[in-house]
Amino acid sequence: MQLSKSTSSEKEKKLGLGVVFKSKMAAILIATAAIWVLFTFLTDGNFLTTRNLSNLFRQMSITGVLAIGMVFVIILGEIDLSAGSTLGLLGGIAAILNVWFGFSAIPTVVITLILGVIMGAWNGYWIAFRNVPSFIVTLASMLVFRGVLIGITGGNTVAPLTADFKAIGQAYLPTVVGYILVVIAIVGSAYLILGNRKNKIKYNIEVRPMALDVLTIVGIGVISLVLVLILNDYQGFPIPVFIMLLLALILAFVGTKTIFGRRIYGIGGNRDAARLSGINVKKHIIVIYSVLGLLCAVAGILLTSRLNAGSVSAGQNAEMDAIASCVIGGASLAGGSGTVAGALVGALVMASIDNGMSMMNTPTFWQYIVKGLILLIAVWMDISSKNKK
Repeated sequence: MQLSKSTSSEKEKKLGLGVVFKSKMAAILIATAAIWVLFTFLTDGNFLTTRNLSNLFRQMSITGVLAIGMVFVIILGEIDLSAGSTLGLLGGIAAILNVWFGFSAIPTVVITLILGVIMGAWNGYWIAFRNVPSFIVTLASMLVFRGVLIGITGGNTVAPLTADFKAIGQAYLPTVVGYILVVIAIVGSAYLILGNRKNKIKYNIEVRPMALDVLTIVGIGVISLVLVLILNDYQGFPIPVFIMLLLALILAFVGTKTIFGRRIYGIGGNRDAARLSGINVKKHIIVIYSVLGLLCAVAGILLTSRLNAGSVSAGQNAEMDAIASCVIGGASLAGGSGTVAGALVGALVMASIDNGMSMMNTPTFWQYIVKGLILLIAVWMDISSKNKK
């Protein structure tokens, strides 16, 4: 009996060390911290000012919202190259409804969200029911949607927006809301982590050390509190960041705690096996692309309201940033793996690079080169880790 306990303890320690040293999320967070330290040094400390960090998180919210939807498409083993053009078109439609037709914020947002779902379903239909590869379908949609945007705006910027619509991307929540969110983050993470631990023990699945779970909960609480303190020190919690985090929580729950979410991973891991097991693969493809279309609408609304204008150039290359965010965050382009949390951290990395290089007045071409190389290295590391297995 004593030997059994000793063996169990040794396994737990090894598992804990493996989690600490092999966790992709830990590696990404360390890399993010290194990027922040580098830019802090190169900008004489200006990168870590509360004003710049608040601006950084607001910039991140656009890519973050897209990445939250894109990660599910990638988990399916598909891709969407039209997300940036979808964002631009829907943002332009929102501006037209608000400025040219005089719609207030609420009907403008509702119509834009509905159109986003329709546009996403359009891509899903061709992929699921007409068996056209997602690369071709979304490449075609990228060109079509950008052309429609230029056509309906006449190539002109649509501005200025009404105050209520502009507030969506520019307003801040009261400081007390930030502290409420910290409490929710701690309680929610404790519920999910400890609940998951309890279920594993119930079914005799190996678990990591309890201390590591507690440390994770404490870490989430500390990070949440620091984030809120930083944002509150400037003007408060930006509404776009709040919307991004709310969507992340909802879709993370769907992805990890629902049958639908588990089926998405199953389809991405082995589509034929999923189909033979009775999963309606076509329906899931339609739903996921519709969700991404909805999130493109949200991102378009946030970008348009933040810029106080609808522009024909809005969203250009946004899909590349979203895809890179997902891959950096641990999603595999082969399908079957990826998380919402990883996609958000990847979006933070991309936004940090954009923000830091802009503060250094780095030429735009260098920003493209750096982000392209980061994407290449992230994919190479993913392939290399799979080959080792």
